[in-house]
Parts: sequence; structure tokens; C-alpha cells
Amino acid sequence: MTRSTALVVAAGTLAATLALPAAARADTVDPDVIPDVAEKVVASVVNVSTTRQVDLGPWASDPFFNDPRSPWYLSPDQRKQQAVGSGVIVTAKGRILTNAHVVDGADEIHVTLADGTELDAQVLGVDARSDLAVLQLQGSLPALTPLAFGDSSKLRLGEMVLAVGDPFGVGQSVTMGIVSAKGRASVGIAEYEDFIQTDAAINPGNSGGALVNLRGELVGINTAIASRSGGYDGIGFAIPSNMAQPIMEALVTDGKVTRGYIGVALAPLTRAYVEAHHVVASQGVVVAEVVADGPAAHAGLEVGDVVVAADDETITDLGHLRNHIATRGADARLELTVMRGKRKRTIEVTTAALPDRAAATATGAAG
Repeated sequence: MTRSTALVVAAGTLAATLALPAAARADTVDPDVIPDVAEKVVASVVNVSTTRQVDLGPWASDPFFNDPRSPWYLSPDQRKQQAVGSGVIVTAKGRILTNAHVVDGADEIHVTLADGTELDAQVLGVDARSDLAVLQLQGSLPALTPLAFGDSSKLRLGEMVLAVGDPFGVGQSVTMGIVSAKGRASVGIAEYEDFIQTDAAINPGNSGGALVNLRGELVGINTAIASRSGGYDGIGFAIPSNMAQPIMEALVTDGKVTRGYIGVALAPLTRAYVEAHHVVASQGVVVAEVVADGPAAHAGLEVGDVVVAADDETITDLGHLRNHIATRGADARLELTVMRGKRKRTIEVTTAALPDRAAATATGAAG
């Protein structure tokens, strides 16, 4: 699955593979629960519209585009590009959580509340690596209804959820689905992924909107869909609240997100690798490279080691381990369980702060 062929960033929600349609699943729930939750949540979800100047590149000074007498003349307004997305009110003082790609490159940001009130907003912080951004509403604010964070780790497969956003800018819309999967970490949307997969109907414009449980708690930020048509195909992705909330707090407090780093490049564990190197492991991640003088090198981690657990948590894939390292931050003790051939070892690594240059690598991912 790649962004160019299957991912539409500007939408996202819950996904599921149950045979029952959403309407049939609703029959098992108190008929007042969903309307009550929807009514509560809609007030906390906003439309985010942005304006950015179109870059004409080498033609910026071309008279064909600048002379009002030219048929190719572009007025200042015609050189502006507009886009829409969604956001979630998370504090009564006007803090908005949304996706980074919703406000990327924006010169102006306007927010429309559920009651139609229009307000300007400024960016407080952006974390492109997780595709999250925090906005602050400007001016005199009306009474706002912030949405409380829920614990996304408590979501269960098959649990019913609602997605709220402003698809295509038509106005607040509520859709229903279930949790199809958790921990999707190799989707190809952001550098750091731990997505909730959902099947609630979502479309472009839903990005940055709310994914909520039936208690009306924010459990995810809708981010993207997997689609061959460009529209809803039943697979959407949301950033879990347990990932979004600490990133938001770091951006507001420190202006940046400090992630853990141990100085390795990682690769998937394949059957061919297991057989060729006689590794006694059915799942895990291969250490493909160890950065000289990095934390992992000092701790004794070697190329070819297979990491099967981190802090007693079983490691299933690249994204899983990268997220685990990243969320520990700097100066944290990390206990890795590795297989070196047929021998199991425990290696303790003290994390450093992830440098700006440490990004995804061709072999897999850096951590």
C-alpha cells in the first residue's frame, strides 16, 4: 500500500470487516445512545479552511501572468489556493487539534464552529512526523465545548465508534463504524504510525476530525483512507488519542516533540532471513545497521540481532519498535530482548534524543 496508489490523505475514521451492515449493527445499541453522543460531539468539531499563495515558480514575473491585458493574467485572488479539513476543540480556551497536512503551508487559517461562528486561528505547533498540528483560536471567543480525551488503548476490535468531521466542506457530518484493527504501523502515511483502522464512512475534508467512542470521548484523530477511487472504500485510519495527546502537550509546552533514539536501522524479519541465519524467532525486527558511537553501539547491539521484545512488550514489526523507542523520549532506559542466532540476550540501552537527520531509511526505519 502506497500513498500514490491507495492512500487519500484528507479523510480517515474507523474500519471493520463484519458481514453485518452498519444499520444492522446499530440495532444492538440503545437507540438513544448514538444520537446523544453525536449531539454532544458535533459541538466540539470544527471546519478548518486554509488559504495559501500559489507558487508560480519561474513564471512568477512573466508578463503573461502579470499584465491585466493578458488572457493568462492571474489576479492576486486567483493566485490563492483554498483547502478544507476538520479539527477538534480540546480546551475551553480555543485550542484545536488537527492534522499537520490540513494546515501545511497555509498563509491564513479560518475556523468555523458548529453554530456557524467564524474565527481566525494561528498554528501553535506542528509535528509532521506524526501528521499532527495544534491551532489556537484568535479574538473574542464564545463559550466552547471541548472534547475530553479517552483512552485509545482500551478500544476493542469490533467496538462501535463515530467519526465526526466536515467532508467536502458541506457541514458537520456523523458516520458510524467499528474498530477493525489497532496498531497499524506500516501504512505509509506518516513517519510515525500507530493507527486505528475503521470502517466509518469518511471522505476528503474529514482529516483532523474526531473519532469517538460511545461515551463521547476522543479516541482518535481521523487522518486518511485507503482508496482506489479517491473516496470511501471502507478502510480509514485515525491517530490514537494516546499518541495524539502527549504530542499535542509537547508542542504546546516545548514547541517540539522529543523522541527517543538508539541509533539503529531496522529491517523486517523474513522467513528467508530466519532460515539463512538459523534464528530462533517467529516474529521481531532485524537490526540492519548500528550507528557508530550511538546508544545501541555502546550497549552492545549488533547487526543481525533480532529484536523480539522491548520492555517485555512483544515486537511484531518495524513500526511497532520505532514507536516504542520514540515514545520513551530521551535519557530513558530501554530493555531489549534480542535473538543472536539461537541465543537469547537482554540488552539495556539508554535512549538519546532523535536527531533531525534520523528519518526513515531504505532498509526499513531508523530508531
